[in-house]
Amino acid sequence: MTTPPEPGPSPVPPAPSAAVSLGVSQTCVLETLRNRPDFLRAASARRQGTGGFLLQARARGDDSAAVRVGFTASKKIGNAVFRNRAKRRLRALVREVMPGLVRPGWDYVLVAKPGATVVRDFADLRRDLQSALRSVHREKGQ
Repeated sequence: MTTPPEPGPSPVPPAPSAAVSLGVSQTCVLETLRNRPDFLRAASARRQGTGGFLLQARARGDDSAAVRVGFTASKKIGNAVFRNRAKRRLRALVREVMPGLVRPGWDYVLVAKPGATVVRDFADLRRDLQSALRSVHREKGQ
């Protein structure tokens, strides 16, 4: 006989994370941003617009080697189906492109663009993210 679960709030599962290889001997953890203050701090830092989305990035300044990534798709994108499709495409893009171009200790937020993120060719989105990451990490004056 099994005992019924205890009443009360269920425990919150930890944020999904995946180890991402950044080269020969460097690996970091890729985590998902979930808290509004983290999104707001990223929004007030560096940003780079592309044809398919907006990339916001900031160096956290802590000793953590984790790379945190957030995704935003407002109601301007469309109904829930389109918003979820946009976020799925951005997540797939991050898994494919970011491992070679991110820096440990940084937060990144990808903001979907209306009429672009959902319909833009995936190869174009890939090029957009690669150029946006290079631009965000370029030192001022270069």
